[in-house]
Amino acid sequence: MDDTTSQTDAAGEQRCGFVAIVGRPNVGKSTLMNRILGQKISITSRRPQTTRHQVMGVKTEGDTQTVFVDTPGMHIMGKDRNRAINQFMNQTATQALRGVDCVVFIIDRTRWTEEDQIVLDRLAHLEVPVILAVNKVDWLKDKSTLLPWLEQVAGKRAFTAILPISAKNGTGVDALEAEVGRHLSVGPHYFPSDQVTDKSERFIAAELVREKVMRQLGDELPYQMTVEIEEFRDEGRVVHISALMLVEREGQKKILIGEGGERIKQIGSEARIDMERTFGAKVMLKLWVKVKRGWSDDARALKSLGYDFEE
Repeated sequence: MDDTTSQTDAAGEQRCGFVAIVGRPNVGKSTLMNRILGQKISITSRRPQTTRHQVMGVKTEGDTQTVFVDTPGMHIMGKDRNRAINQFMNQTATQALRGVDCVVFIIDRTRWTEEDQIVLDRLAHLEVPVILAVNKVDWLKDKSTLLPWLEQVAGKRAFTAILPISAKNGTGVDALEAEVGRHLSVGPHYFPSDQVTDKSERFIAAELVREKVMRQLGDELPYQMTVEIEEFRDEGRVVHISALMLVEREGQKKILIGEGGERIKQIGSEARIDMERTFGAKVMLKLWVKVKRGWSDDARALKSLGYDFEE
């Protein structure tokens, strides 16, 4: 084999790796993944703990495939929040660290909280590169505070890199992707080049409905609501979806339905628009609400709803 052939083979090597995106609740993990992928895979809202499951987003460019793993926010579980669903979210976030090639640890501007420290402590045993992404820098009123903060936070761990970004408007995201790319392994791709997530269309449909509820009613129904897809029928140009919204009390059901059914109509309308954009087809969406008492604090009920605890 001559030198020219060797150079060609090296240039054509495939690279692939898993990258966990971690951080406390509401720092912009899902927004970052959606920005990188160029489409909505993980739902977002201003409410903490919007993300409940581990969601993979796949980006393939030429010979490089990066599998980003969006995770629930790691959080403190006080006596009022130490329910099965909170245990599930913390467990899911921790499990996402297994077998990754690198980690993107996101913090919010120049703030460092007790929950940020919890995340840092859980990264202590990792031997893979950890990139610190300082998000929402476009929100800083006094930009002169950023550099001293970056110097200060650098002392918390030997980070591979510390990068200021804005997941919302894209500032610094290209630099972050380039840094991530340096830590991917040589090897075959795990997913087809046109696949963008490991989640099913049923899962995405349920999450889109839940996102609209979280955005509209996060204060009234912060954690005690979930969505189950009872029918997902693809007829080509039209997709028929029936979604059941589960709450824990009759009062919550009334809130979701709203006066004269206006609230549930609005939720359905907004979810349908996003579904049609995501699935590339007309969507016929039916929503209804059911009371299932104590579902968020019952491990068996959670498992039946797709919150699969790992032993």
